[in-house]
Amino acid sequence: MRLEETGFVGQSLGMNPKWAEENLQTIRTLMERSAVYRRALAPIMTFVGAMGIVGGLTGWFFQIESSRGFLSIWMGVAIISLTGALLLVRRQALKDSEQFWSPPTRRIAQALMPAFFVGLILAVLALFDSGEGESGGSGVLVVAWTLFYGCAIHAAGFFMPRGVRWLGWIFIITGLLALIYLAATIDQEKPVSPHLLMAIIFGGLHLAYGIYLYFTEKRHPVA
Repeated sequence: MRLEETGFVGQSLGMNPKWAEENLQTIRTLMERSAVYRRALAPIMTFVGAMGIVGGLTGWFFQIESSRGFLSIWMGVAIISLTGALLLVRRQALKDSEQFWSPPTRRIAQALMPAFFVGLILAVLALFDSGEGESGGSGVLVVAWTLFYGCAIHAAGFFMPRGVRWLGWIFIITGLLALIYLAATIDQEKPVSPHLLMAIIFGGLHLAYGIYLYFTEKRHPVA
């Protein structure tokens, strides 16, 4: 009975040799391109960080305190950041004469998609449910976005340089600290602006990681 089961398992595994070969090649390509992805991440992280800081300072400076205004600004920042990141990835692919939507790129997109999708749904629901009142619940949304984003980055980090997983953990820990801060200041009349929270968390962390990648790339060039 065990021999039959073993033979059946062997046949099952051998039914899709092409699928196994493609996945093995994808894993090999991801490992080989780790340094390439690391170089591509530097301008992406710097761009996204700059957009986060600009968006946060804009919302804070113009005192956009309504929930709808907060959501509109940050959904706009997210769209611009995502579009810019895709263009930077495409430029890098053209520069290296590589396919843009390659199997490794699809693996990374699949890892990011679940958490990104949940964050988008939360934003859409909050946008339809929000009014012109003050952004009292925006701080909770900042925490949720930070936690989901950290989980997404950590998942994608398994197909990218190890530092990306550490960045995911930094976002997760920062989100938990922001949650503790919001709980401690819930009775205050004017807590910190959610725009500034977004600028510090999303803008600051991305920008810091982008600068780190630039400096470490110069110190450790890849042949």
